[in-house]
Amino acid sequence: MSPSPLKSALRKLRSEQRKWGANVSSHTPQRVNRWAKWLMPGLLVKRWLLISSLGLALILFGLAIWVKLTPVYRITEFLSQTLERTTQLVPNYISGPLLLAFGLFCVLWGQSRTVGAITEVLQPEGNQELVDVLLNHRRLNRGPKIVVVGGGTGLSTLLRGIKQYSANITAIVTVADDGGSSGRLRREIGVLPPGDIRNCLASLADEEKLITELFQYRFQAGDGLVGHSFGNLFLTALTDITGDLEQAIAASSKVLAVRGKVLPATLADVTLWAQLEDGRIIEGESQITEAGGKIVRLGCRPDNPPAPPAVLKAIDEADYIIIGPGSLYTSIIPNLLVPDIQAAIAEAQAPRIYVCNIMTQPGETDGYTVSDHLRAIDAVCEYRLFDGVLAQRTPPSPQSLEKYAKEHCHPVYLDREEVTALGCRLVLANVMRETPQGKVRHDPERLARVLMRWYGGQA
Repeated sequence: MSPSPLKSALRKLRSEQRKWGANVSSHTPQRVNRWAKWLMPGLLVKRWLLISSLGLALILFGLAIWVKLTPVYRITEFLSQTLERTTQLVPNYISGPLLLAFGLFCVLWGQSRTVGAITEVLQPEGNQELVDVLLNHRRLNRGPKIVVVGGGTGLSTLLRGIKQYSANITAIVTVADDGGSSGRLRREIGVLPPGDIRNCLASLADEEKLITELFQYRFQAGDGLVGHSFGNLFLTALTDITGDLEQAIAASSKVLAVRGKVLPATLADVTLWAQLEDGRIIEGESQITEAGGKIVRLGCRPDNPPAPPAVLKAIDEADYIIIGPGSLYTSIIPNLLVPDIQAAIAEAQAPRIYVCNIMTQPGETDGYTVSDHLRAIDAVCEYRLFDGVLAQRTPPSPQSLEKYAKEHCHPVYLDREEVTALGCRLVLANVMRETPQGKVRHDPERLARVLMRWYGGQA
């Protein structure tokens, strides 16, 4: 898909605006820089100030007519006489500039105090100028409509980076988890597992660090509380109050000032099952990876669960669809076991890309290549779902490889020819980071930057 002339022109205009803003920031004093930002186009502030000024002028004229100072030229005559007397006392080449400067000072001072008063309420800590908050808000709201499909830590990692480019994000999350705190709540209370949804809400929240720490906090004591995370209990309580998980997520999003939406792939109580190469049938998401065999088929009970209308609407309106990263069989494919989601993604006109994992996962993708990931998705889908696949360019460090080898994990091998034969465009980039403990993870900022650059070339 080649970009239309209109979209190309708009991207060039936005690029020039960003360059202009950057030049203002680096070459002007702070106060001048702040006023320059207020004058930048797209802030939707100047037009309302002009309308307010026009309204004030109309009020004055309306009062003059109401008290029968008609015709209105009497006001003009009075002003003319006042100005004439003023110039007789002080020459016009002195009084004119003085009044002009004083008027400008009053306007700027009044607006500065107004903005300061608003900032004290909206930004009490004063970490960021109000104009910067407004500019960022406008920029994010003009961002593309991005739909991300997945689950687990991979999805929350991606959301943490992609939310810097758009506020129009919809995360479609699997609800097949049956282990840990989510599994206990599912068995004991009968709610859909909130774990992956909790992670996504925390990643999209404005105060991400604090919210993540709060939502991930696990109780270490208390009868029945041990092992439960606060976020899971929070969502479970809201589900009981609002009536269903979808409304609970919407309410949580408002409370947490979430940038985007999080939606469950289905509201049905689904259970995963997998058929292994040796013929065993394993039920339950948490049991599949522990079974220790090669997965040849994956399904769910009940069959063909329905997708919520909001999910299908988000996919239909999407400008960009991203699948992954995450555990292939327990985070990615469970979303695609919902037939409506498969069909909606296949019919979407937006660019679609699959983010491949960096390392193999024991019990799921042992020995898998990039093309094996694509074939596994094709095996459960009736349609080709994506146009491209993003793979890590460089391998991890020898130290990390050694640690992973002890856990029988290895980098996902890139078989270029097989990927090309499957009809996917290959996107290679360094989107990896290594933790001090030698863990290999996707880097949120790098991953988002590469994905948005690819989208820019496809849109």
